[in-house]
Amino acid sequence: MDEQNLHYFEKAPVAKAVAHFAVPMMLGTSMNVIYTILNAYFLGTLHNTAMLTALALTLPLFAIIMALGNLIGMGSGTFISRLLGEKKYDDVKHVSSFAVYSSLILGLIVMATGLPLIDLIVHGLGATPDSFGFTKDYVTVMLLGSPFVVLFFTLENIVRSEGAAITSMSGMILSVAVNIILDAVAIFVFHWGVIGVASATVISNFIASAFYAYHMGFKSRFLTVSVKWFKASRDILSNVFKIGVPVFVMSIFLGAMSLLLNYFLIEYGDQAVAAYGISSRLLQFPEFILMGLCEGVVPLIAFSFTANKLRMKQTIGFTIQAIVALAVVFGVIVYLISDHLIGLFTNDPQLIEMGSYILHVTFLSLFITGMTTLFTGIFQATAQGTAAFIMSIIQGVTLISVLFIANRMNGFHGVVWSLVIADAVAFLVGAIMLYVLRGRLQPSLDHLAQ
Repeated sequence: MDEQNLHYFEKAPVAKAVAHFAVPMMLGTSMNVIYTILNAYFLGTLHNTAMLTALALTLPLFAIIMALGNLIGMGSGTFISRLLGEKKYDDVKHVSSFAVYSSLILGLIVMATGLPLIDLIVHGLGATPDSFGFTKDYVTVMLLGSPFVVLFFTLENIVRSEGAAITSMSGMILSVAVNIILDAVAIFVFHWGVIGVASATVISNFIASAFYAYHMGFKSRFLTVSVKWFKASRDILSNVFKIGVPVFVMSIFLGAMSLLLNYFLIEYGDQAVAAYGISSRLLQFPEFILMGLCEGVVPLIAFSFTANKLRMKQTIGFTIQAIVALAVVFGVIVYLISDHLIGLFTNDPQLIEMGSYILHVTFLSLFITGMTTLFTGIFQATAQGTAAFIMSIIQGVTLISVLFIANRMNGFHGVVWSLVIADAVAFLVGAIMLYVLRGRLQPSLDHLAQ
């Protein structure tokens, strides 16, 4: 298994290596989109609006817990890939053990801090009197299970970082499959409602974490879950957090941006909010495909950065070609059948027209979003912590500024176009930083700077 992974890191043709790393990640992220839709579907069969409201209100909390897992996982994962490129295998064991136990500790801190403040958290999420009880039930279960949720997102990154892309994908699909089965059992058999849905999420994350831990403990030559390898040296802490913190900040900004957009859209009526909700859900699928591609190649870029920079150049070039091809295919589909896509969710002609318009505008930046994600991945893979941090905040800062100006100048249309403007600014900033940093990344990125 490990020799095969090293083959894809070092010797396989670039196209085949990118496919090995990216396709499983693309499939795994796509499953997450399906899961979010089915999760709401199962709860929706109970015909209780307050329960669905609770599910929606708790998304920011789940996003924060997930972000904590990615903080440790992404930071440790990119460091592990670079260490593998340098053939420092003992250091890889130290980092992987650090990731396992620090993520568990982080989850325990979330649980210990959150449970005494649970009423405050539920009010902060915006629960109404009708949804307060259901929201509190969901938050309670999620806080109790937070160590396993944080661990799951950490281990998924760690396993992928050693090149075990198929194993990483298998864990993600296992989590989604178990979650869906448990959702059905909890709702239709035991009638547990919101508590059942939340419990299904925690249990599925626990089972997938156990799957990853088994791989690390018994199948992997490089990774370990043994506490005897735990080490929290300055070098490990520095390398993990200089990449992990920007990832965490980016996740928080994305959540805040979503809330802010809803705040501005409310001014233009429920239909505007509903149209954006439908179009953004449709946009999730191609965005997650591109995100899976760009995040999937990060371990390959990180390994090649320390082992073979010419191969890194070829990897980035091929990934850009793939982003262009996917953006064109998705764009053509959307512009041909956008009305039909929105019509899957509603039969209101005005809502279909408004949703189709939002879909057309936001899809203009699909290529830009893909490239921005790739820029961020390059900075993470090559340990450019400052650049990664700037990328994590630039889109959010730009969107906040543009929203206020565009809303005053052009109303609803300004709010919709502000998304494209923010994406474009982030793309330009990323391209400029890549040009400035080209000397550190020689010889791999010269062609990108031209």
